[in-house]
Amino acid sequence: MRILLGWAINALCLLALPYLLDAVQVAGFGTALVVALVLGLLNVLIRPVLIILTLPINILTLGLFTFVINGLLFWLVAWMVKGFEIASFGWAIIAAIVYSLVSWAVSSLVMASRD
Repeated sequence: MRILLGWAINALCLLALPYLLDAVQVAGFGTALVVALVLGLLNVLIRPVLIILTLPINILTLGLFTFVINGLLFWLVAWMVKGFEIASFGWAIIAAIVYSLVSWAVSSLVMASRD
């Protein structure tokens, strides 16, 4: 049940993203659910490999290159899922940061109220 709640929260946060950033477009709640699922799968399967492969540059930039990796995954999802569009790679990095912050805040509030 907790996984489904987290998935729904992430989808709702994705729906809020176009209101915060004009460069992001989400077609609807169904699209947001698919994007949240695909993004979650990419974060579990591909992100660790990218972090390890880019470890030298990540150490050199004191971890800031992780923002680029997150933006790359966000942009990849926008390329894969129809109905989810991001204007450019730079906006993908910004959208990934905003999405992470909003998702973290909402998840913290909802999960804390459930305990």
